[in-house]
Amino acid sequence: MQEDEFLKLDNQLCFVLYASSRVLTKLYGPFLAKLNLTYPQYLVMLVLWEHETLSVSDIGRLLYLDSGTLTPLLKRLEASGLLTRTRLSTDERKVMVALTPQGGAMKKQAVSVPMELFCRSGLTVEEFQAIKQNVTTLLERMNADVNSKDQCADTAGPYTG
Repeated sequence: MQEDEFLKLDNQLCFVLYASSRVLTKLYGPFLAKLNLTYPQYLVMLVLWEHETLSVSDIGRLLYLDSGTLTPLLKRLEASGLLTRTRLSTDERKVMVALTPQGGAMKKQAVSVPMELFCRSGLTVEEFQAIKQNVTTLLERMNADVNSKDQCADTAGPYTG
């Protein structure tokens, strides 16, 4: 493959992931509007429905969000009465986030959202699981603390034929 092929839009994995993410987020819109949640707020609620109480840093780690992005989300969810934020008396640097009864009750309203999106995907369960696993593997590998550019030096990449 010639070098300029690397720069074609059709050869960019990042573009396919970006465009897919935008379309998925748009499809979530009508379902989340019924819950008065944005997509990032929905993600916060998902981790809290799973864990009930987490530190801000744990939420950030799970969602790949920094505190500058996460703090305004949490403030809005707290103002909506869905969660509380409490500083630990033993370590005031640590803020714990917990669901309120209202936030916990919202889980029942949201339970159909993932199935609605799955149905709209047109994928079989097996296709869905395979894509999810492959993208998760990609995320984990790309997010890993790799300190060497040499990792790519011996690899011709997916573009060679």
